[in-house]
Amino acid sequence: MSAVARRDVVVVGASAGGVEALQALVAGLPANLPAAVLVVLHIPAAGTDALGAILDRSGPLPARQARSSDPLRLGEILVARPDHHLLVLDGLVLTSRGPRENGHRPAVDVLFRSAARALGPRVTAVVLSGALDDGAAGSVAVAARGGIVLAQDPADALHAGMPLACMAATGAEAMPVAEIARRLAGVVGQEIDVDAVPAPTLLMRRETAMAGMNPDALEEIDRPDKPSGFSCPDCHGVLFQIDEGQLRRYRCRVGHAWSMDSLLAEHGQAVDGALWMALRSLEEKAALSAQLSATARGSGRMLTAGRFADQAAEAQAAAEVIRRMLADTPDVELTRDPAAAS
Repeated sequence: MSAVARRDVVVVGASAGGVEALQALVAGLPANLPAAVLVVLHIPAAGTDALGAILDRSGPLPARQARSSDPLRLGEILVARPDHHLLVLDGLVLTSRGPRENGHRPAVDVLFRSAARALGPRVTAVVLSGALDDGAAGSVAVAARGGIVLAQDPADALHAGMPLACMAATGAEAMPVAEIARRLAGVVGQEIDVDAVPAPTLLMRRETAMAGMNPDALEEIDRPDKPSGFSCPDCHGVLFQIDEGQLRRYRCRVGHAWSMDSLLAEHGQAVDGALWMALRSLEEKAALSAQLSATARGSGRMLTAGRFADQAAEAQAAAEVIRRMLADTPDVELTRDPAAAS
């Protein structure tokens, strides 16, 4: 006889523009929702922990910040705390300071992937407003294990990047937030045949274990797939390439994970920082050379004064080139968007 379970866990991910979307979502949920709701909003490590209180006031379901070993209770919303991943381990949650994913901790992908590994088709994932493509890899994991994936209509989202990436990766149906709330009320509680669902892949189990700071997973010699030739922006170690269907992403030996868009954005920030550092160094060299030239001229050492003057001019010319580069550099959509914490 087939084992039967119910869809009873909803995982929600959001980033920039996500507070408004989350408030609208929980406002539309019924007070008797037969599911536990877990929420990750990408916020800075030093961000406030007010989201639980905000959502508690926004709808009929009680909401609070998650703590390790909290049980999954139907009709309750648990929110990831700043600088901690939120994971699902069977009927409990775990908070962890594991390696960042796409520059974030908490990270949407960690929550989605861990829930898919532990609960399979019992999970319904919701991707709300956010920049770049966070949540796409986690949505792939949910769909692979028989879960449902819903995305906010890009036209309804303040930032369309995350919903669009989710839709491209999984074919998720897009709808306004109010319709998502109604859809959740209809799908949770449905019976499902868990025997018909594929088991979690080795990759899914390993990545969840790394996010949970499992020492065996972190110290394992083998890494998935092949070295990419790119370096990790967080630790500068080699990134290993992971291909899941149409989705390509990367993970380093110590566990930092990056999507293609997030990796590109992070390297864009690094280039910007390097250019400003070079500009500062050249301006300082020009100023120092000019001072040395003036000192040499005052003591009658005209050849030395000319040499330092030439160095000052060369440094100023190089600085002007970098200033033009900085002025002409297009804006890079940041992975750590401060709007996510507003």
